[in-house]
Amino acid sequence: MTLYLVGTPIGNLEDITFRAVRILKEVDIIACEDTRVTGRLTHHYEINTPMKSYHEHNKDKMTEQLVEMLKTGADIALVSDAGLPLISDPGYELVIAVREAGVRVETVPGPNAALTALMTSGLSSYSFLFTGFLPRKDSEKFNKLEVLMKEPHSIILYESPYRVKDTLLTIEKVDSERRVALGRELTKKFEQVVTAPVSELLEQLEHDIPLKGEFVIVIDGQYEEAAEEKWWHQLSLNEHVEHYIENALSSKEAIKQVALDRNMKKREVYDSYHIHN
Repeated sequence: MTLYLVGTPIGNLEDITFRAVRILKEVDIIACEDTRVTGRLTHHYEINTPMKSYHEHNKDKMTEQLVEMLKTGADIALVSDAGLPLISDPGYELVIAVREAGVRVETVPGPNAALTALMTSGLSSYSFLFTGFLPRKDSEKFNKLEVLMKEPHSIILYESPYRVKDTLLTIEKVDSERRVALGRELTKKFEQVVTAPVSELLEQLEHDIPLKGEFVIVIDGQYEEAAEEKWWHQLSLNEHVEHYIENALSSKEAIKQVALDRNMKKREVYDSYHIHN
């Protein structure tokens, strides 16, 4: 009785290991996000193993069922729609429950969109930080990026085609000169990985980069020389405003100066400052 965590292709169906195909054929059940998506893979490789849906909305109920099946001697493979299960996809709770039940967990490695984009981007791969999806609210997204973009590591995140432009605009507000890579349709026929300063990338998004498919964004790290250029980088937005107020500026003047420093709109600084004060 083993729970196998099986990596599957992120686009090109040939990107699967011999071991993964064998395991998917040998297990008793394949637990997957969407049986239609996984069905295309199993049909291609003539895998006839029964499938059960395991996704964000039924994971609590299905975790109990799958653990009971494992305890009675079944072998189960967990897959996501594409790439590695658990990485910005369901499965973490299942692994915890299975380990607590004393059942073996084994990973069958495979493709990963985040690392594929990083390797192709031309940005530093010596150290990186993967953060998955950002918050949807503008203020929360800005605050998280402001913290992340101070790190001396490449930052990797996922984004939908509906929000990718807004996320790039938020990155531009934090640092308009930061180099960013934008990857889409990875390993597929129309794969694109474009790397440029974020301001240039936004221009290309209008004409050369279709808003189709899931996106991976890689943000270049904040290096020491760049950090020295901006004395306020270690300050939160509110601390930045308070700094100017403490140095004899009115709140209105302080907000205006912070907007200039950070290349933001005054209204955005005003709203963020007054929400937290």
